[in-house]
Amino acid sequence: MYSDAEIGWVLGPVSSHIRVVVAKKDSTAMHSVPPTRSAKLFTLAAMSLGYGVVQLDVTIVNTALDSIGTSLGGDVSELQWVVSTYTIAFAAFILTAGTLGDRLGAKNIFMAGFVIFTAASLGCAVAPTSGVLIAARAMQGVGAAILVPNSLALLNHAYGNETERGRAVGVWAAGASLALTAGPLIGGGLIEIAGWRSIFLVNLPIGLGALWLTWRYATDTTQTQHRLDLPGQVAAIGMLGVLAGAIIEGGRLGWTNAWVVAGFGAFATLAALFLVQERRAPQPMLPLSLFAHRMFALTSLVGLLVNIAFYGLIFVFSLYFQQINHWSPFATGLAFVPMMGAVLPVNLVAPRLAERIGAPAVIALGAVIAATGCLGLLGLEGGTPYWRSAASCWRWAADLVCWSRP
Repeated sequence: MYSDAEIGWVLGPVSSHIRVVVAKKDSTAMHSVPPTRSAKLFTLAAMSLGYGVVQLDVTIVNTALDSIGTSLGGDVSELQWVVSTYTIAFAAFILTAGTLGDRLGAKNIFMAGFVIFTAASLGCAVAPTSGVLIAARAMQGVGAAILVPNSLALLNHAYGNETERGRAVGVWAAGASLALTAGPLIGGGLIEIAGWRSIFLVNLPIGLGALWLTWRYATDTTQTQHRLDLPGQVAAIGMLGVLAGAIIEGGRLGWTNAWVVAGFGAFATLAALFLVQERRAPQPMLPLSLFAHRMFALTSLVGLLVNIAFYGLIFVFSLYFQQINHWSPFATGLAFVPMMGAVLPVNLVAPRLAERIGAPAVIALGAVIAATGCLGLLGLEGGTPYWRSAASCWRWAADLVCWSRP
């Protein structure tokens, strides 16, 4: 369904990757002087802003695609790159960013990530061409990759008590869910009021505020001597980049085009090199032994599939509502409310359901609901009644059910 299919490919395993990073970071969370209650709360606020702004930029930009295309020119493939470079950089760098936090301290790396993300947001806002915008979006993705694992590491470090930590992580995750949910609506409103560049400028006060809170209240983690898997990192960036390029340009140039075929060949070669490197590395970026665990492998596969459909749905429907149905950006944001509004409630219900019937059963249930929702979207045309597209809310609900844990 997704003409930007590579986004789902790179985001699929990310949630599992974060859990690995969290487990590793949590083992180093040793306190010499327990932080005060206010320090904990302000640290939680800063970390929630870090994760929230990352999720906000996953969805907010999609509402602006038509406006960006009109302003800067470019076809659908260039708009795909505007979305894709962010998620490719995010997925490619997230594990290395966690290791950097181990080596240099999560606080230092988290603040560096916010500086990169905020500066890149300013670059996006003033971009004179689509090429500059795409490059700035890539830097945003690097900053986002740094923010997520290190924000959770600092949160684990601040809350030594297991019960308090669980509640804090719940707030951190809920804030991100709300940001993801609100992205299209906020984006549509900002575009109507101040133009598409405002969706990037809104990140500046968030970044500056979070930087100050982190500097003032967060306590750094214990530094370790984890090695950086540089060959694995280079191979990961290369294989994700060429796969994205082959898929995007294949739709424009044709799947038999020599450059497209070469891109898929380069992906296969780099993927093989990546697997060899991860098998041999003493401290691999992605331990392949994780995939020996049935549940990890299953949820990673499900994550791949549901993200392909979900993020593709946002991209395609944003253009459908605005270019085919000629709706305004704000009306487009409102149109996403049924789908995005299912995020938080289903996210709360799914884990409880998994406790009662088991995670595999919930994943299967989610897959059935997802397929049903996608079938309901077949045959949409210009002027199709809105209630047909509103059925997509079940599609996202299914995604969250699939990602539940026992």
